[in-house]
This record gives sequence, structure tokens and C-alpha cells, in this order.
Amino acid sequence: MPRIALVTCRPGPEVSVDRDLPGLVAALREAGADAEAVVWDDPDADWAGYDLAVIRSTWDYSWRADEFLAWARKTGAVTRLANPAEVVRWNSDKRYLGELAAAGVPTVPTRYLAPGEAADLPGHHEYVVKPTSGAGARFAARYTPDEHDTAVRHLARMHDEGFTAMVQPYVRGIDVGGERALQFFGGRLLHASRKGAVLAPGTAYDERKVAHPGLEPWRPTDAELAVAERALSAVPDAPELLYARVDLVDGDDGRPQVMELELVEPNLFLSLHTGSVPGVVAGILRAAR
Repeated sequence: MPRIALVTCRPGPEVSVDRDLPGLVAALREAGADAEAVVWDDPDADWAGYDLAVIRSTWDYSWRADEFLAWARKTGAVTRLANPAEVVRWNSDKRYLGELAAAGVPTVPTRYLAPGEAADLPGHHEYVVKPTSGAGARFAARYTPDEHDTAVRHLARMHDEGFTAMVQPYVRGIDVGGERALQFFGGRLLHASRKGAVLAPGTAYDERKVAHPGLEPWRPTDAELAVAERALSAVPDAPELLYARVDLVDGDDGRPQVMELELVEPNLFLSLHTGSVPGVVAGILRAAR
């Protein structure tokens, strides 16, 4: 009977509820595993006592990135951690998009502004500013060139808190085709979903957003699958990934490009794709054994 920890975080006013977690724990127990949900920063957790720790909904980690990465290193040293600690480190900083682009993966064009750098913002098109470490559109906002002063204050706030900022053109393909999330589990496509635009015009950067508006099942195209697989193959050192989510949007040319590659704690949307639960359970059990 493998002992499995599904790793989550403490509830809080800015943390979403993991609606998949109770059902996944129950399904693993029904399949013969000794499974439980464990908070990642629980001082009493004995990580060495588990055969596998699966990061699921540590959705407060971007506020405490250094502490979380230290936890991942320590936990990965005493048990099998999925995904591996080095993958977590690489993927926790969205500057990985630059590495994907350099590897030839179609990605949303991205510039980075670190603390101390000038507020070099677009003057001729709509754009998005967000931190390189974040989840659920936290500290993200959409601006027109006329909103330059507000965007500068946004940058200053992030820089004061030590965040490096990302600046991307607002991809209008989101307004037409939405954002598609392709979920992989155990190296295979599990299912896909589509959602609407998260950032409405005029929404303040520090206002909480609906992370997955209008979520619905989606059948990925061959082009979307090809881009997603290219992104996964470009992850450094080709690690074994238990889970991955590739978020895609259509560029100005109508072709899919990577918005984000989620390898730390992606929502699996199992409440929408209930038929995927057996595959997730089987994949976790294989990893535990």
C-alpha cells in the first residue's frame, strides 16, 4: 500500500479552494493507496514517510517562493517529489518563457523589467504587466498607452516587493478564441479546456481576478498539440514529468503560442473532466511504485 501525500496549502482569503482534492484523495484510497492531503509548510509533516509527494494546490507559493523552493529541495531529498524539485525551481520563475522562445517554441513575446530598471513600457499598443512569480493573475493588469502612469505605479509596487515584472503585448486572440489549457499526465495528453479572458480593461492590478472564467471542455487541434509537445520537450534536461499544463493563445498570425507552461501546481480541472480521474489515479500509483 503506497503512502502518498497530495501537497496543498492552508486556506486563506487570497487562496482558491482546490475542489479536486477531496475526490482525488478518495479515489486513490479506493484504488488501495494510503493517501492524504498534506499542507506543504506543516512543521509536523514527515515527508520521508511517504513513497510519493505530489504537488497539487500549493497556491500560496508565489508569495513565499524562496521558502517553497527550499521545501521542495528538502522534500525531494527524502522522498520522490512530483514534479522534481529542479523542475519546480525552473518553472517557478516565468523567465523560462525566454528559454522556450530561444529553443524555437512559439511563445507570447515577453520582456522583463527587474527592480531598479527603468519603466520601459509600450507606447503604441495595449499590453499586460505581471510578475515573473505569480499565480491566479495576481498582480497582473492590462493597460493602454494612455494608462502609462498607472502602469508605472504598478511596476513600482512590484519592484518594491522584490518582483521582476513581465511586459507582454495584449494578445487579442484571447478575446476571440480564448485561452486553451492542454493537460498532460504521465507523459500523455489527459484532456484540454478553454477559458475566456482573465484581464478585463480597467481592472486594478491588486484586485482579485477570476482565474478561469467560462471554463469549458476543449478538443485541441493538431497545431495546438504540436506546440504543447515542443514546449514540453524544451524543458531543460528532459526530466520525467508526472503532470504538466500548457496554456496556449492565438497570436496575430492565428497560430497557437505558449502563454504559460505550468509544471509546479496546475489546476487539473478534474471537476470539469471527471472521466480523467481514473487516469490520474493510475499515473500517481505508477509514480509511487
